[in-house]
Amino acid sequence: MITRNTLFSDGWTGPIFLGILAALAVIVPVLHLVVPETSFFHVSTTSVALFGKYLCFALVALSLDLIWGYCGILSLGHAAFFALGGYAMGMYLMRQIGARGAYANPNLPDFMVFLNWHDLPWYWYGFSSLPFALLMVVLVPGALAFVFGWFAFRSRVTGVYLSIITQMLTYALWLAFFRNDMGFGGNNGLTDFKDIAGFSVQAPGTRAVLFSLSAIALMLGYIIAKAIVGSKLGKILICIRDAESRTRFMGYRVEAYKTFIFTVSAMMAGVAGALYVPQVGIINPSEFQPANSIEMVIWVAAGGRATLVGAAFGGVLINYLKTIFTTGMLAPYWLFALGGIFILVTVFMPRGVLGTLSELKFKRAKDEELDPSLEAESPSQPAN
Repeated sequence: MITRNTLFSDGWTGPIFLGILAALAVIVPVLHLVVPETSFFHVSTTSVALFGKYLCFALVALSLDLIWGYCGILSLGHAAFFALGGYAMGMYLMRQIGARGAYANPNLPDFMVFLNWHDLPWYWYGFSSLPFALLMVVLVPGALAFVFGWFAFRSRVTGVYLSIITQMLTYALWLAFFRNDMGFGGNNGLTDFKDIAGFSVQAPGTRAVLFSLSAIALMLGYIIAKAIVGSKLGKILICIRDAESRTRFMGYRVEAYKTFIFTVSAMMAGVAGALYVPQVGIINPSEFQPANSIEMVIWVAAGGRATLVGAAFGGVLINYLKTIFTTGMLAPYWLFALGGIFILVTVFMPRGVLGTLSELKFKRAKDEELDPSLEAESPSQPAN
């Protein structure tokens, strides 16, 4: 269980972050469901879905920061775990359609009927149950990360080579899920969802609950990540990041620690994908694109590597800017803007937004400790 000292180890940043999320989990649904649509304070259905999507992206960024910022594992394949969690939820949602599909088949999704499938594939069994689907949301990405990490880290693959391998993993899954004979909808993916847990996916109340669940998931993700990095395990992870050979020489099984944290991070990404799918209404192979994983790295770099809160902030900020730049006349310039953001952050703020602010605050506090005369004078006592 996370302790109070761990929660406050980075000052008030963590508690403020959790407080904001808790407030959003309550206020946004109220403004959406209770406040009349004619009111200025009403939050539309589109905005609720959009903000919920941002929170899912923030959870992915936080999970990536957990392995990159604190263990030095730069994964360029985290989109794979996000998409696998999304597909697990999408399979459950497809099973809830039943006979209401275009072909009115109670057992097979429409795309299977269209492709002349006669029986439901064995790996679709159980997805009519929400508890089973939620188990698969964390188990499938976690199992893939565990197997991949077991072989990669035991082989002592590190640095750019590990990054390339993770990207190839995502690329391979992208190509595989495009195939119609895989049984996941091919290029079109899974869509036309109707119900979730017996409630209409399109209902305002369901939208509000999904938003709140996204905020709560991000809160829990932060608490888990903070508990890890604030413990002895977290100190060992930092040692691995800064001096892996020396940590191994001290007797620690580096590959076991890296496999564990990589698996936990993948599970968190899977949860984000599962919450993302019912809010956007579709999941297809495009979520596996290697470019998505690279964007996730930019989210973390922009917000602040090894800060957790900064990574989540970067996920929200960059995607908000993406929403602006991909609509209207600015649409053709998004990739230029994204590249510019990455260059500016790399050159002028290598520690990201939150990391730079924390560094400046620490430097100022240190200067004031060494020279009290540097403290700001009170407005009531102007300088002579």
